[in-house]
Amino acid sequence: MARTYLDWNATTPLRPEARAAMTLAMDVVGNPSSVHQEGRAARGLLERARGQVAAALGAEGADVVFTSGATEACAMALAGRGFVCSGVEHDAVSAWCDVGAEAEPARTALQLANSETGIVQDLPEGLGFSDLTQGFGKLPVAFNWLGCQMGAVSAHKLGGPKGVGALVLRQGLEVAPVLRGGGQEMGRRAGTENLIGIAGFGAAAEAAARDLANGVWDRVAEVRKTLNQALAALGFDTISVGNSARTLPNTICLIAPHWKGETQVMAMDLAGFAVSAGSACSSGKVKASRVLKTMGYSDDLAGQAIRISLGPDVTEEQVLRFAEVWGREYRRVLTRRG
Repeated sequence: MARTYLDWNATTPLRPEARAAMTLAMDVVGNPSSVHQEGRAARGLLERARGQVAAALGAEGADVVFTSGATEACAMALAGRGFVCSGVEHDAVSAWCDVGAEAEPARTALQLANSETGIVQDLPEGLGFSDLTQGFGKLPVAFNWLGCQMGAVSAHKLGGPKGVGALVLRQGLEVAPVLRGGGQEMGRRAGTENLIGIAGFGAAAEAAARDLANGVWDRVAEVRKTLNQALAALGFDTISVGNSARTLPNTICLIAPHWKGETQVMAMDLAGFAVSAGSACSSGKVKASRVLKTMGYSDDLAGQAIRISLGPDVTEEQVLRFAEVWGREYRRVLTRRG
């Protein structure tokens, strides 16, 4: 059975450019911290990738600190620093913050775009930290113009490999390292750098910026519009979360009353479609979405949502087929309820 992948906010397919860069990096034997020729060659690849990520993020002149992913980047920025955030932040942020408290912008963590709903937020000037993970690669992002001091990004959200990300800092800003030891990454993150993953990250970031400039995500938005229209035409009493707000070009958060989110995911999986019932980092936990509850939805409705997230490879034919199959299954659920 042919599969249709509609969970791009969870992770993305590896870009050919990233695969090629990683393959080349596998043959580079040196340690980036070594001073001999082999070490300098490795250092060259590392710094090339750093420049690629900075350029794609509009962060020239800022400090890009490579990490094992956005989760580690969030920990580096937030641990023990008294930040506050809202209840719609990713768990990697809220785990280090006072949720619901108020503070000046310099001690506030605010995501650029929500992974579950796709809703995009305006970032205030002087913001201390922003989770840029979902917006990077899908939206025009210029870190130097955002007005925040720190930001977290992840490679696998834009076609890079899993297990590598970065913390971006205003130049000269210092953070206490979570990992201490050899002093790599300007003394901010000890441990030999994951050169293969970082090379893939750099290549993916460069390719993602090129796609964005070429209107690839505008075309994704058109496919999402087609799917939204097809779902609405089914005539069910569903709720499209964030439909009146500015959202990522690829994301639909759909609440289907009387049909649990995890049951929807299983039904669609059996039918050949990969969707999710929320953030992939919380998958497997049968509970209502904390994000939707924070937005004011009841426990029941928050537990009856799925996230459909598209990518450049998804076609109109595929989303129309998804709407047809999803509608057929939902009708069965409602019929059994009487």
